[in-house]
Amino acid sequence: MLGRPASALIPGPVGHIEVVIEMPDAAAGEPVGWVVLGHPHPQMGGTMDNKVVHTLARACVAAGWAAIRFNFRGVGRSEGHWDEGKGEVDDMLAVWTAHQHDARWAGRPWLLGGFSFGGHVAIQAGQQLAALGHQALGLLLASPAVARFATDAVSAPSLVVQGDEDDVVPLSAVLAWAKPQAQPVVVVPGAGHFFHGQLGLLKHIVTRHVQALA
Repeated sequence: MLGRPASALIPGPVGHIEVVIEMPDAAAGEPVGWVVLGHPHPQMGGTMDNKVVHTLARACVAAGWAAIRFNFRGVGRSEGHWDEGKGEVDDMLAVWTAHQHDARWAGRPWLLGGFSFGGHVAIQAGQQLAALGHQALGLLLASPAVARFATDAVSAPSLVVQGDEDDVVPLSAVLAWAKPQAQPVVVVPGAGHFFHGQLGLLKHIVTRHVQALA
């Protein structure tokens, strides 16, 4: 569990979705904004308690943002079944919709993000929301699974962090996706897909980026 608040259930497209909300220290005042984060591939053991997703959430909280993690359909207490990436985008959209008017951060900027498969989902969800006139301030993407899923260009200024020794999503694939859209990629030397031994650096990179957005 990596130490987190208790989860809650919200309505989703195919049943309940399990979510966890982490807030910045009350002494810091109201959240700067809020972020919705997706987790790695559900059929490969991915959950919202994955250590990289946890690191992204903690980085955002450290920068004064509220962080919302959730389990895709069929994971944890979220209902439904794996939908090959299509329904999972709907899950993220449902989480965004359920929280956009939350009094704790209503009217404040918002971000989408995720790790691996969750990064792919965040990109697709961001595109759909932008088409409806809802523009994210940015995307936070760690090793987005652009090599395994057909992934659109980002819809907003984005932070992409990638290890140069990633054997799941090769750096070459991420660069090939990023180059046509002139999307910068922050490369972490020696880091594999799960950023073993580099989570502190990942948190620092994300915290600094999110603080600058504020």
